[in-house]
Amino acid sequence: MQAPVIPADWPHRNASQQVRGKGHLWHVQDMGAGPVVLLLHGAGGATHSFRHLMPLLSDSYRVIALDLPGQGFTALGNRARCNLDAMAEDIAALTAQQGWQPFAIIGHSAGAAVALRLAEMTPPQAVIGINAALGGFEGVAGWLFPALANVLARLPLVPQLFSKLAGTQRQVHQLLASTGSRIDAGGEAQYLHLLRQPGHVAATLAMMSQWQLDGLLNRLPQQKVPCLLITAAADRAVPPAVSQRAAAAMPHAEWTPLPRFGHLVHEEAPEQVAALIRDFLARETKANPRCA
Repeated sequence: MQAPVIPADWPHRNASQQVRGKGHLWHVQDMGAGPVVLLLHGAGGATHSFRHLMPLLSDSYRVIALDLPGQGFTALGNRARCNLDAMAEDIAALTAQQGWQPFAIIGHSAGAAVALRLAEMTPPQAVIGINAALGGFEGVAGWLFPALANVLARLPLVPQLFSKLAGTQRQVHQLLASTGSRIDAGGEAQYLHLLRQPGHVAATLAMMSQWQLDGLLNRLPQQKVPCLLITAAADRAVPPAVSQRAAAAMPHAEWTPLPRFGHLVHEEAPEQVAALIRDFLARETKANPRCA
């Protein structure tokens, strides 16, 4: 298993390390000191998604971000390990191996679902979802989209073809804009770099094809970990109502809507998102000081 090459100008490159764990060769970024806060990106993303958020949290916390299996710069060991349960299991094994013991887990989009599943296995003090993808596809899309992704993921030339067609500055700008977000040029360049990597595209398709949330959603009323769900009003990828419904289903959850921004709100407005995170974690620390 060969580690992908991390560009020298990748955000927080000096905090990057490759960690061999269960099933995969993980790309991890580690900065700051204090209680551990684990960051999990969404489908098709990487640690760069938290490039602005990490420094805002690292003065009070030890912030650890990782790339999901096969995405970004984590080398995928087993394609079958891209589903929700397997990813959570492998991350749980990695945290145990490294002795991280997360105080809080923060996930963006699909990463929020992974965070909640991980919290069922190794409960932290708090979970935070940013535009959390906690809803299934509706109607015929419920079986068509994963099935289509599965077919595409298995065709050997599809990731290369997709990377070639979508890996242009114009296409990436349009793709990101379709989520309701406007991010900086540096962020767009980093997404462009990822889309030009067939392995990253293949792993993202594998994740989509194996994505199944029914079990997790059915267990939301049994979630015991305090949870904050942050949404942005202009999110075109995951409607805020998804988090509103999920928060209503969980006994220890709250929903905080922001009146602006899109799906990548933590990249557009990191200061606002960081302030919400800090306030929530401070309240949880005060409620349970021994756990911080």
